Amino acid sequence: MITTKTREKTPFFTRKRLLKYFWGSILAGIGSVIFIFFLASLGVFGEMPDFESLENPETNLATEIISADGKILGKFYFNDNRTAVTYKELPEHLVNALIATEDERFEKHSGIDGRGTLRAFVFLGKRGGASTITQQLAKLLFHREGSKKVSKRYVQKIKEWIIAIRLERQYTKKEILTMYFNQYDFGNNADGIRSAARIYFGKEPKNLKIEEGATLVGMFKNSSLYNPRTNPQGVTNRRNVVLAQMEKNHYLTTKEKDSLQQLPLVLNFNPEGHNEGIATYFREHLRSFMKDWTEKNPKPDGSKYDIYSDGLKIYTTIDSRLQSIAEEAVQKHMKNLQKAFFNENNPKKNKNFPFVNLSQEEVNRIMERAIKNSDRWYHLKQLGRSEKEIRASFEEKVPMQVFSWKGTIDTIMTPMDSIRYYKAFLRAATLSMEPQTGHIKAWVGGIDYRNFKYDQVAQGARQVGSAFKPFVYTAAIDQLHYTPCDQLPDVKTCIEANKYGNGKEWCPHNTDGKFSGRMMTLKAALANSINSITANLMDKVGPVPVVKLVKKLGVTAEIPELPSIALGSADISLLEMVGAYGVFANDGIYVKPIIVTRIEDRNGRVLFEYTPETHDVVSEDVARTVINLMEGVTQSGSGVRLRTKGADSYNAVYKNVITGYPYAFTNAIAGKTGTSQNQSDGWFMGMVPNLVTGVWVGAEDRAVHFRGLQLGQGATMALPIWGYYMKKGYENKDLGISKDAFAKPKGENYSLNCQGNDPVESSGGDSEVIIDF
Repeated sequence: MITTKTREKTPFFTRKRLLKYFWGSILAGIGSVIFIFFLASLGVFGEMPDFESLENPETNLATEIISADGKILGKFYFNDNRTAVTYKELPEHLVNALIATEDERFEKHSGIDGRGTLRAFVFLGKRGGASTITQQLAKLLFHREGSKKVSKRYVQKIKEWIIAIRLERQYTKKEILTMYFNQYDFGNNADGIRSAARIYFGKEPKNLKIEEGATLVGMFKNSSLYNPRTNPQGVTNRRNVVLAQMEKNHYLTTKEKDSLQQLPLVLNFNPEGHNEGIATYFREHLRSFMKDWTEKNPKPDGSKYDIYSDGLKIYTTIDSRLQSIAEEAVQKHMKNLQKAFFNENNPKKNKNFPFVNLSQEEVNRIMERAIKNSDRWYHLKQLGRSEKEIRASFEEKVPMQVFSWKGTIDTIMTPMDSIRYYKAFLRAATLSMEPQTGHIKAWVGGIDYRNFKYDQVAQGARQVGSAFKPFVYTAAIDQLHYTPCDQLPDVKTCIEANKYGNGKEWCPHNTDGKFSGRMMTLKAALANSINSITANLMDKVGPVPVVKLVKKLGVTAEIPELPSIALGSADISLLEMVGAYGVFANDGIYVKPIIVTRIEDRNGRVLFEYTPETHDVVSEDVARTVINLMEGVTQSGSGVRLRTKGADSYNAVYKNVITGYPYAFTNAIAGKTGTSQNQSDGWFMGMVPNLVTGVWVGAEDRAVHFRGLQLGQGATMALPIWGYYMKKGYENKDLGISKDAFAKPKGENYSLNCQGNDPVESSGGDSEVIIDF
């Protein structure tokens, strides 16, 4: 009998099989993750940083402009206004705030926070994300751009994890924290913690208070949303969250946290744009200097240094304290002087305002030139617009913001009207130099860089008027051995036609058109700026030696070898005038003015150190004699108002407009005023033993000027800026501005003893006029 045995069917999901599948799935998942990470590390999902990139992440660093007294004057950058700090420069509370808020287990993980990642998966991010500080740094350094596609976001997260792990292997925790602080963009051109601390609070990171540090750390969440200027309440709330996190992590006590949370948000906003801050005109001139330097000084590999991203450090000669005083002096005086100008010259009194004594045809020529030199004309030309269309655009009213001494004005006007509006503003420039070294200490190229970018220090060359006369006197003293006590007659002096190739007889007049006929000492003649005696000296010396002397004084401007240059008909820049006058204060030795002493790369390696350029011009005795002559200008000549206390006799004319001259200097001052034809330019060149400072005031167009000498002379337009600048400078003893007497000449042929000779008289003005032939 055949029996059939029934076989029992084995269940598919046995315990053993389930365990096998479970662990197989786990291992497969882990393997898949490892494989995906492996592929990502190979760059399959996109480029990954190699070892060298991790060792030296590409970070754009702004070039710092550093003053002689160690202050940051400004920076050169395009997109990244970043200056790196070291970990030692970060206050402990700032580091604690970041860790407490962004990554509580920062010290315990190796780039990825496993607990935080698991929490983020389980709660779908509702209880906080999982990005560590190291991951956030990886994102900032190597792939800033996010993606809206979910798949790409996952790939980016995987790449962040890989980079974060590599960063943790490559760097210490302190280095990672420092890199993160240096890399983050805090908005408002505040790239990195140092820029943020300076821009929002006006201080270095190490000086931040706890609540200030918490404010900046709060911005790490979203600097666009939590912007202290546009969302102060949101930033305050976010700051308080940071302070609460610091208490939670035992960095603050509850009492400290509660106290700090009650504080208001207090900013000290200091924008670091190219139009803001101090020494704006100087920084623009420095940019040109650096462009030339980078062309001539390549890197070891032959490439050029980039001043916008290579993180150079430029050590300049500017003293930030003197620079601030100089800018304040210009602002204070020019605001009042402009008011005086508008009182005298306005559309109601002058149909051709602001131009004085011009025909309509001449005005049209000036405006036509201004139109074709404007940015609007250039840009519309670039866009291919026809000339007819461009000209029509200048007559269409448009909303615009315009400069005024009371602040920016929102208005509607035509571009043509705006050109005329801006031409009505008087400009000013001030330059201060240490004559023994050539170091430029203060550089103010205009009244407002944002609206008037033309630099009158280096770019602008203008008629110097009687400020040129000391050069004529120097040539006479050097060649003919005149002394301050020698006398010449104040009589009409004519230089015959063709004697020096001028083609016609030259007979300059004094300001009032009169000649006293008296004998005058050279000291009195220069103090009162007597044209007849200057012409007499020019006739005795000749224009050729004077021009040669001026060239040795560092003036590169083209100066015709004609007698009329004696009264300042030549156009010379303020920079060259200050350099030339520095020779007198430096015992006859010319030192080329300099603005940079040293340049370093981002690692502190010295790339450039300045070597002084000097040469002898005149003897020590000649230089000291000329100084003595120019002391007469401030003792009883056109610069005597520097000695007065309170308002002087002219103040009745300037009532409520010009504030008098309350300087009351008693120390030695040598100087010279200058006024060009039609009062288009006002100058004052002033010296003490260790500081030479020049001031120029005028308008963009020479046809815009005061009508008379009372307001239009250099003693009124320019001298007050010098006086205010020096008075404030002397108040700061740390600046070391000299009050000593000038050294006297030693030679017997250079006697300063004028006893019994004609006393110095004051005309109360520049006593000058320029006659063009």
